[in-house]
Amino acid sequence: MLFAFSFCLLFVPACPGWISAWQPIIRYMALKQKQYDIAVIPGDGTGPEVLAQGLKVLEAVSEKYGFRPAFHQHNLGGEHYMKTGEILPDESLDLIKRSDAIYLGAIGHPDVPPGILEKGILLRLRFELDQYINLRPVKLYPGVETPLKDKGPEQVDFVVIRENTEGLYAGSGGILRRGTPYEVAIQESISTRMGVERCIRYAFEACRRRNRAKRLTLCGKTNVLTYTFDLWERTFKEVAKEYPDIETDYAHVDALCMWMIKNPEYFDVIVTENMFGDIITDLGAVIQGGMGVAAGGNINPEAVSMFEPIGGSAPKYTGKNIVNPIAAILAAQLMLETLGEAEAAQMIEKAVMKVLCDDLKGMGAGQMGYSTSEVGDLVVEFIEAS
Repeated sequence: MLFAFSFCLLFVPACPGWISAWQPIIRYMALKQKQYDIAVIPGDGTGPEVLAQGLKVLEAVSEKYGFRPAFHQHNLGGEHYMKTGEILPDESLDLIKRSDAIYLGAIGHPDVPPGILEKGILLRLRFELDQYINLRPVKLYPGVETPLKDKGPEQVDFVVIRENTEGLYAGSGGILRRGTPYEVAIQESISTRMGVERCIRYAFEACRRRNRAKRLTLCGKTNVLTYTFDLWERTFKEVAKEYPDIETDYAHVDALCMWMIKNPEYFDVIVTENMFGDIITDLGAVIQGGMGVAAGGNINPEAVSMFEPIGGSAPKYTGKNIVNPIAAILAAQLMLETLGEAEAAQMIEKAVMKVLCDDLKGMGAGQMGYSTSEVGDLVVEFIEAS
C-alpha cells in the first residue's frame, strides 16, 4: 500500500500548498511501517517525572527515524497497592507479556514495607518474562564529574553483565522459629548450568559486538564459594574455547571492586552472578557520575525486555521537578538499541552528550541548573534540530 501511495505521488503536481496539506498523511504512512508496543510503568516517587522525559524523547526521535511507539500505561506501584491491595495483577502481566518492551520508572514507596513491591513487581517481571540478563553500561560522558582522581571518559567505559534470575534472588530458603531465641534464617544461592551458560554466552557475544578491547572478565569468589563458582569457572572456560578472538580473565569480587576504582580503564566487559552484579553495578554508577546518569536493561534476547533508570524512586524529591532525568532517557536509548533501532539510539546518546557537556551545571537533584522537564526539552531540541 505504501508503495502504491508513493507511486501515485509521482503524477501529482509539485505544488507547495498541496505538499503542505498532504505532509501529515505522508508522515503517517511512513510511520505506519513499524510500530513498537511499549508497556509503560511510571511507578513510584519521581519515577513518573523522569519517565515523562524519556517518553517525549522517544516521540521526538521516532519522528526522525520512521517508527511509531505506542505507549500502554500500567499504574503499578505503591499507591496502587495501598488503594487496591494488588501488586501485579495477572491481567496486567498478560498485557505486558504481549508488548515489545517495558519502560519502567521506579518501584519503591516509603509507606510500603521493603520487599513487597520489589519482589511482587520487579522480581516477578524478571522471572516470569525470563529476563535472565541484567545489562549495565558504565560509561562516563564528557562534562560529567567522577569521584575518581585523574580519570576521564577515556578510562571509564565498560559493561557489566549480571545473571538476573538465579543466585540468592531465586528465593530459595525460609525462616524457622521466627521471633524466638532459636530463630534460623536460610537463603540459598541457586545456580544452574543452563542459567550460567546462557549468561556467559551472552557476555561473550556482547564483548564481540562492542569490538573494543575484546576482553571478558569473570567476577566471582572461587576461593570461598567453591560450589557456585566451580560451575561458573568451568562453564566460562568451556565456552571461551568457542571465542578465540576474546581475551578472558578472572577476578575475585573484592579485588575487582578495588580495580574498578584504581584502574577502570582495564575493563571491557564483566560477567558475574546475581548478587555480585547487583553490588558492583552500583559502584559502577558512582564512578560514571551518579545514579542520575545510570541506566540498565533486564534482557530476554528472545522475548520482552525491561529498561529503567537505576536510581530508584527518590520519594523526598517527588513533585519538585528537580531530579535528573538523564538516566531515564538513556534507558530509552538502551531500549531502542535492543529493539534494533541503532540510529535512533545513537541520536539520543548524541543529544544526551551535548546536554551533559554544554548545559547542565551538575548531576544531582536541584543542581542541574534546569528543571527535570527542561532537561528533557533540551534533549528533544537537539534531536529536532539535528
